[in-house]
Amino acid sequence: MAKIITMPRLSDTMTEGTVATWLKKVGDTIKEGDILAEIETDKATMEFEAFDAGTLLYIGIQEGDTAPVDSVLAVIGKEGEDYKALLDGKGGDAPAEEKKEAPKAEEAKAEVKEEKKEEPKAAAPAELPKGVIVVTMPRLSDTMTDGTVATWLKKVGDEVKEGDILAEIETDKATMEFESFNAGTLLYIGVNEGETAPVDSTLAIIGPAGTDVSAFKDGGAPAVAAPKEEAKAEDKKEAAPAKEEAKEDTTEEVATANGGRVFVSPLARKIAKDKGVDLAKVKGSGENGRIVKKDIENYTPAAAAPAPAKEAAPAAKEAAPAKAAAPVYVPSGEVATEEVKNNQMRKVIARRLAESKFTAPEYSLTIELDMDSAIASRNVINAVPDTKVSFNDMVVKACAMALRKHPQVNTQWKEDVTIYNKHISIGVAVAVEDGLLVPVLKFTDNMSLTQIGASVRDLAGKAKNKKLAPAEMEGSTFTVSNLGMFGISEFTSIINQPNSAILSVGAIIQKPVVKNGQIVVGNTMTVTLTCDHRTIDGATGAQFLQTLKQYIENPVTMLA
Repeated sequence: MAKIITMPRLSDTMTEGTVATWLKKVGDTIKEGDILAEIETDKATMEFEAFDAGTLLYIGIQEGDTAPVDSVLAVIGKEGEDYKALLDGKGGDAPAEEKKEAPKAEEAKAEVKEEKKEEPKAAAPAELPKGVIVVTMPRLSDTMTDGTVATWLKKVGDEVKEGDILAEIETDKATMEFESFNAGTLLYIGVNEGETAPVDSTLAIIGPAGTDVSAFKDGGAPAVAAPKEEAKAEDKKEAAPAKEEAKEDTTEEVATANGGRVFVSPLARKIAKDKGVDLAKVKGSGENGRIVKKDIENYTPAAAAPAPAKEAAPAAKEAAPAKAAAPVYVPSGEVATEEVKNNQMRKVIARRLAESKFTAPEYSLTIELDMDSAIASRNVINAVPDTKVSFNDMVVKACAMALRKHPQVNTQWKEDVTIYNKHISIGVAVAVEDGLLVPVLKFTDNMSLTQIGASVRDLAGKAKNKKLAPAEMEGSTFTVSNLGMFGISEFTSIINQPNSAILSVGAIIQKPVVKNGQIVVGNTMTVTLTCDHRTIDGATGAQFLQTLKQYIENPVTMLA
């Protein structure tokens, strides 16, 4: 009896999957345990094996196509078995003889015709040359819709082993290494360095050396008779190595002061040459100090400008003409501008914050905290060897404990329901070179102050070094943003949805305060709670801040 095979849920966060490769074609015999296909999830490309034996009668999702979990992936049954009733949702238990009504006979004929049209399409992947794998742009985070290739670590013609790093891909959250799950020769690169492409588009093609893949470069079926196409492909194959050799020639290793080496991506090398930037003075942010495109774009030579002046001092007469020859800006009525391409992180920050600002009816509540006791308690804690706790760690701990007492703040708005999170996971906003990342402390209320401090330092370090994994930025129920270290005394943040609130933390300021009827010098800190009014009423937000104030002003209560 025919059986429908659905798109499996291969990870806990997977909602849809992409068929990267079919390893069986329509008409093939399937044994239990055979690998049917390679399916790309939100986390990795995984092999999907058959749990049933029979003949592959139907393929519902073609290579490169994406479909939701539980949608029809394939049908397995006896050879020649009629499976169309299953696809119509009529079930496969009823015999075909019970469905011989005249109107339905016409529908059956139409279905047969449609199936005949679809079968060649289903068999199309079989025409892919043996051993050739199309590698698509991976989905490296839950919010990623497209990616930018920051650096290719392999070039066309290179041998690729399973586990080799193919490229560095810039997502909406970080720049991440993308490793190969297949072995072979890199035959084609579909997205060049610095270019952006949607998830699931053709990133590269890997296969046996010398294989003609020109017909598959755009994800299409192979061309039929094409002697001319083959000639073109040969021309391209000859031109490609020359182009790649040119790129290789432009890649250089720059010696640093400590005797190390700095690697330069071809695109960065070209931009540096166009701008006249000395690569020896640029600090690389890529893997192993590799200089990439953004390092050149963000480089400002102002700090290095005084050095030539000293060298020129002994020869003042010679310096004068050089000074006169330097270009002088003269206003001409035209406004000088420069366009800098938005990276994926900036695009997603813009989109998500705009969605939050224009969909959530937000309001803000501000309160001033007496920090004298917090300062004294922190000094005592940090006097313990190998212990380091910041004021921000104390705020995070206080927020976690206050959220336990005010569960309405630890919620998420949906159109039909309000989700009450039983766990407390606080996101801590971290400023990085290209934007803002929010690593998450899972189950924060169960962590001690020292555990919070160590975790925040670890995650912040990963964020700045672009080593944060997507899982370390997911699942927050509340967010803390602190600009106190920049001297900002008070500010208001935009809610990090799907959270219902975010706390903005200002600097500790020393000023005159009234205590016991006397004016004395005190230390205060202003915090602002921004709330989504759909889930948090004003009184609820005010009560949360009162509880937070009690914990901060009496730190010993956080240790009880």
